[in-house]
Amino acid sequence: VHLVESGGGLVQPGGSLRLSCAASGFTFSIYAMGWVRQAPEKGLEWVSTISNGGSNAIYADSVKGRFTISRDNAKNIVYLQMDSLKPEDTAVYYCAKAQYDITTGYNYWGQGTQVTVSS
Repeated sequence: VHLVESGGGLVQPGGSLRLSCAASGFTFSIYAMGWVRQAPEKGLEWVSTISNGGSNAIYADSVKGRFTISRDNAKNIVYLQMDSLKPEDTAVYYCAKAQYDITTGYNYWGQGTQVTVSS
């Protein structure tokens, strides 16, 4: 299993970023996928999970209405569109593969991409 995130960077409050995660080494379309994040000196925080087919998605309350998760099973990529970014969204964002479906935990993570929200 190989997960490679991209798209992080520095953005001003209120701005947007789109993260991408390229997956390989497993049958992507079978598994739910998601994103977690870790802010400086804090633990891991679950952000969002999307079902294998992309029809169902769930979000943490802290990002609901601002972030949108999606996936392209033809390209083996999962995305996280982040809008109306706040300084408290600053974190390393990790793509994660679910053990199976949207109700299960994750068993693989990528190396992460840094998102910094600051003026």
